[in-house]
Amino acid sequence: MVERKLLVLFGSQTGTAQDTAERIGREAKRRHFQCRVEALDSYEANLINEPLVVFVCATTGQGDPPDNMKMFWRFLFRKNLPPGSLCQLDYVVLGLGDSSYPKFNFIAKKLHKRVLQLGGNPLLPVALGDDQHDLGPDAVIDPWLLALWDKILALYPLPPGLEIINPDVCLPPKYTLHYLAEDSPHPDGGPLQPTAPRGVPSEVHPFAARMVSNQRVTAESHFQDVRLIEFDVLGSGITFSAGDVVMIQPQNCPEDVQQFCQLLRLDPDRRFVLKPTEPGTSLPALLPQPCTIRYLVTHYLDISCVPRRSFFELLSYFSTNELEREKLQEFSSAQGQEELYNYCNRPRRTTLEALWDFPHTTCAVPPDYLLDLIPRIRPRAFSIASSMLAHPDRIQILMAVVRYKTRLSKPRRGLCSTWLASLNPEQGDVRVPLWVKKGGMKFPADPDTPVIMIGPGTGVAPFRAAIQERVAQGRRGNCLFFGCRQKSKDFYCQVEWEELVTKGFLTLFTAFSRDQEEKVYVQHCIRENRRLVWELLSSRSAHIYLAG
Repeated sequence: MVERKLLVLFGSQTGTAQDTAERIGREAKRRHFQCRVEALDSYEANLINEPLVVFVCATTGQGDPPDNMKMFWRFLFRKNLPPGSLCQLDYVVLGLGDSSYPKFNFIAKKLHKRVLQLGGNPLLPVALGDDQHDLGPDAVIDPWLLALWDKILALYPLPPGLEIINPDVCLPPKYTLHYLAEDSPHPDGGPLQPTAPRGVPSEVHPFAARMVSNQRVTAESHFQDVRLIEFDVLGSGITFSAGDVVMIQPQNCPEDVQQFCQLLRLDPDRRFVLKPTEPGTSLPALLPQPCTIRYLVTHYLDISCVPRRSFFELLSYFSTNELEREKLQEFSSAQGQEELYNYCNRPRRTTLEALWDFPHTTCAVPPDYLLDLIPRIRPRAFSIASSMLAHPDRIQILMAVVRYKTRLSKPRRGLCSTWLASLNPEQGDVRVPLWVKKGGMKFPADPDTPVIMIGPGTGVAPFRAAIQERVAQGRRGNCLFFGCRQKSKDFYCQVEWEELVTKGFLTLFTAFSRDQEEKVYVQHCIRENRRLVWELLSSRSAHIYLAG
């Protein structure tokens, strides 16, 4: 009997590829496969020993691999891998991309080609999901999955006496919650106690940085609230240069946490330990053991994200109310995707709001399924807006607080920016979990190379870091085009820029779009100063940088 083993490996930046990989994993379990679903960089075994692999990968930025597959990517393209090393491997690649970008699904295409080069046997041509399609990537994924299972079941038929588990049957949860007795001893605090650093901070071990200041840099009368926030990273081992990015792990607000617990009839102070249902499943890295329900909902479950199709599918299993169940099944069907888009994505309805709309179902959700139902809170990336040379042991960010209206009565708010804006370091010790990663911008090493920086709005953040760094190194060829609405309302860092202009370190051009009748933007400034720009480019080999 051939071993029926399937491995699903994903590279995911925003969670869509992971969600799709987990869907494939569930479908494999219904077909009685031994199946593991893992991020490419967490996968430690060896592809040489795998009979059957499904790769699901996104493409980020300008054709870059997602963060959780970067190590795998480097390994796969090593020159010393022998050409036939993967000849025993049956594989398929599913790409998730956006056709409005020039390098549409670049990573999936390149991965497919490379595994083929190494001797792998593709069961199907590479599939290319597209965010721009009316039905999103599902337009490609749904028919592709039907073809995939036909292929796989032809190679690995169901064992005699077994049938595909009916879609009406709910699969077991990934973990079970074991509640602890009320009187069991309490461990001290959560994992965000400032502890001795374990190597350089990372997503798995963030540094609990102290917020030093949180200052509004737009006029009170201005419609947009923008903050300059400073963190103290002394003793963290964090180093960075201009162009790098700070990752911040946000949390849900207490009101939402309380509402969620009331809706699901959970006691926020109950303590539990997690046990994996299947041996070999690792526990979530960012959850302490034991943990309280409050900690789980505050720091882990993304109750403010727009729910995906898989959320409604799982929810439908718990529904005791016929009307609610029918609606949930419609939302999780291929035919109901347009309806789901109008209900969820267009108005940016949150998971918590969706749960409100299905009250009979929500109060019947078994706590064991919480981690299957709701994804984890993803970290948010911010351009670092300061230089270590000017501000040692400090990280500053320039952050617009996200708030906008849709057809829903309540304004939509960004999870991370709303949380950060609400913190007041003057009222005590405020800690924020963060770590730093390399950014995509590299500034010239040669001190004589001038830089032309175009940074409208908060896009100026990485250039503030670059200018501080270059001024500290005594470099003068700094030219900045900055744009905003009004000089009196949102001209960030005005005093700082003007001081540098006076000292001869900066050439500054500004466009204030609303300060006169006709609108003026940075591109108008560039055209006006085209002779200077061309002179810097043609005779002095200037580098141009643009951030939005």
